[in-house]
Amino acid sequence: MNQAFSLSCCKGSYIHQLLLFVAWLFCIQDAVTSQIQVGHQRLSRSGLFDPIEVSPTVFPNYTSHGEPSIPVYPALPPAYDPILSGKCPVSFADISSIMEKTALDCSQLVAPVVANVICCPQVSSLLRIVQGYYSRNSDKLVLQNEIAEDCMSDIFSILSSKGGSNNISTLCSIESKNLTGGSCPVKDVIKFEKIVNASKLLNACSSVDPLKESCRPTCQPAIAEAALHLSAGDLSVDDAKIMAGERSHIDVINDCKGVVYAWLSRKLSPDASNKAFRILTACKVNKVCPLEFEQPLEVIRACKNVAAPSPLCCSSLNTYIEGMQNQMLITNKQAILCSTMFGSLLRKGGVLTNVYRLCDVDLKDFSLQVNDGQPGCLLPSLPADVVYDNITGFGFTCDLSDNIEAPWPLSTSITSFSLCASEMSLPARPTSGTLKLTGMCAGVLEFLVFFFMQFVVSVFLR
Repeated sequence: MNQAFSLSCCKGSYIHQLLLFVAWLFCIQDAVTSQIQVGHQRLSRSGLFDPIEVSPTVFPNYTSHGEPSIPVYPALPPAYDPILSGKCPVSFADISSIMEKTALDCSQLVAPVVANVICCPQVSSLLRIVQGYYSRNSDKLVLQNEIAEDCMSDIFSILSSKGGSNNISTLCSIESKNLTGGSCPVKDVIKFEKIVNASKLLNACSSVDPLKESCRPTCQPAIAEAALHLSAGDLSVDDAKIMAGERSHIDVINDCKGVVYAWLSRKLSPDASNKAFRILTACKVNKVCPLEFEQPLEVIRACKNVAAPSPLCCSSLNTYIEGMQNQMLITNKQAILCSTMFGSLLRKGGVLTNVYRLCDVDLKDFSLQVNDGQPGCLLPSLPADVVYDNITGFGFTCDLSDNIEAPWPLSTSITSFSLCASEMSLPARPTSGTLKLTGMCAGVLEFLVFFFMQFVVSVFLR
């Protein structure tokens, strides 16, 4: 009876409710098309979840407030012809696109701040692809020591000639032995394919799902299983499992994983290999906070007994975080880990109040910042690359551009902390704070939605 009365009322007020709906649309349009100016670029908020392109102004630029903000690194250094050894049997021309990508991702101008998330993962992928290309004209999956040294020298020469950093080997802890298979007892194709279930491995890793691999992996277990079989050598697999806990055998398994990667890159195209390897590396990168923390003694003293916003506490906290911001660009998932780790340090020191909330500390505050007064940049958790054009220079695709509060830990331990739980899905859903509806629009939004739904129902039941 009540339902019939409600629908009857709706039928008598179609025009009125339609006007309300139109008013609601104008409110939403006004709210979501607001834009902010950052540097030389307009960043639209019309898509709250869309990544934004940040120009080179993501680098700290300590100009005075009276001077205009300009990009720090507006241009690539000039390219030149590299001097090669002539002894490396790999045709680098066949993987030129991967070489170009690696040089840009490891440009000498940006490599130090993107080494952990972009540069080193791409270099690692390149080396595996080089191994695969070498093995296509050989029955070996790895390079001999002398050839490895020549090829590594040529790789660095080519990257440098295209603007890559001269310090990649140090930044990424790369050595020529990374191309040799190390202590893995199986290094040739024929023996590899006799020991490993090749079709199972290829099926698991030929198309890696970037959204599922980190939490519900299929390729990583297949690689680990293949490496375990290879590490056994002449031993049985059961004996290899028993030895797997020994430090020396762990090193053998890791070396055999490199051989597995080489076999995969032999089977896959360079682009497919690069995509898969970058996704696998991203899964590992996002499980670790790369920032270094000094003991926050001053923050603990200033915030230990604080229960309400305190200028002294917030000033000390912000000063400490500003020091961390200068280290590097990190991903959104790394920011969650870093903020939780830092919060755990504070809790261990006796700071039990959520000072992140008291002092308005956001996730992006843990990553490298834009110029004064502009938001920081969190890289997406999925693999990203450095971008460049002649107008804006170097840039990065940033994620989570809204002010998302840094998570405060519930205890001093994060051993059970997982980014795979459903509640840790990123980015967070927008709230009224992120949508920023104001005035009458904010006050009547939920009522307008309700009336509109009634209007739709009444039309269909007319």
